[in-house]
Amino acid sequence: MRGIIGKKIGMTQLFMENGECVPATAIEAGPCVVIQVKTREKDGYDAVQLGFGTSKRLSKAEKGHLKGLGDFRYLHEFRVGTEAAEVGQLVDVGIVAPGDLLKVSGRSKGMGFAGTVKRYHFRGGPKTHGQSDRHRAPGSVGAGTSPGRVLKGKRMSGHMGDEQVTALNLKVLSVDTARNLLLVRGAVPGANGGLVIVEKVGE
Repeated sequence: MRGIIGKKIGMTQLFMENGECVPATAIEAGPCVVIQVKTREKDGYDAVQLGFGTSKRLSKAEKGHLKGLGDFRYLHEFRVGTEAAEVGQLVDVGIVAPGDLLKVSGRSKGMGFAGTVKRYHFRGGPKTHGQSDRHRAPGSVGAGTSPGRVLKGKRMSGHMGDEQVTALNLKVLSVDTARNLLLVRGAVPGANGGLVIVEKVGE
């Protein structure tokens, strides 16, 4: 299995054998249950669907899909190769080992409406020469006659955060199979308690 669904617990720090202090993120990875196995012959591609978490509010269609497996809140598909998987199989944090490299995807924290200084690190305007209200203004946004409009993709004020972010090549520091805990070096997207998708790099 190449991946697992988890929940971000929070950040801490570890002291390595050489005395180095490194930042680490704790992730509750699994246990997950195999909900569906997709094959190239039947579905057009090979994948395994995992379920994680519990939910008290499921539709009849969802209950039918999860019949006999549990009431799972989150479902996610992982593209797989030739490894075998069976419906109902338990997947836990034991699929990764210390030293493995992971990519972790999550929903970043929402910052609401933000200006260009906070959102894109603009410098702002001068604070003198009569500039009373231009300290954090974006400045010019385009020419007048040609093209006579603001080009798409212009960096301007707007909604910041609350988008899918993937952190690459995070090294596994330790694995606690008894508590389903995973410690990875560095930061992971999202707030504490947020859903994260953990995948091995290069598989």
